[in-house]
Amino acid sequence: MKIESMRLTHERWARMFIATLRDEAGQIFERDIEDHGDAAGVLPFDPVRRVALLVRQTRAPCLHIAGSGMVLELPAGRLEGETPETCARREALEEAGVALTALEHVASVWSLPGLSTERAHLFLAEYRTEDRVTEGGGLREENEDISVFEISLTELATMADQGELQELKALLAVQTLRLRRPELFG
Repeated sequence: MKIESMRLTHERWARMFIATLRDEAGQIFERDIEDHGDAAGVLPFDPVRRVALLVRQTRAPCLHIAGSGMVLELPAGRLEGETPETCARREALEEAGVALTALEHVASVWSLPGLSTERAHLFLAEYRTEDRVTEGGGLREENEDISVFEISLTELATMADQGELQELKALLAVQTLRLRRPELFG
């Protein structure tokens, strides 16, 4: 399989392409590709108090499809010419108001491989109460209106088990934390 050509059809926050592909039998077909670059996200958790920080903001696609745009998710964002670790720390500070140091890599995963070029680099990071240095909430210039939630790890585990964590990155990070640090959920 190979890409014969790429045609740009839209460019704003993301770019949309129509890719013309040729398979091994010589068949030619088209696929849509959405490109907005890689992202990083982090699940900040306090192992002493057994809580984690997640954020919620209005997401237009969720609002369009489900009638509610509010989704509980990791502090996350696009890489802006930086390493995934630097991006995860920046987003945690901007969105959740927490200054993180050590990050533990979870995975680098394709977010939506049938359509998007995005790879999400996911991390876990311990924090303490004193690491909460601002209220968070996002950046006004990016029209972010983010709410920050400190949720018990037991409640997050219950939410995961009941299918209530609807954002894949958050679900993956919570489940990874459960596997790596089960003593925090007992």
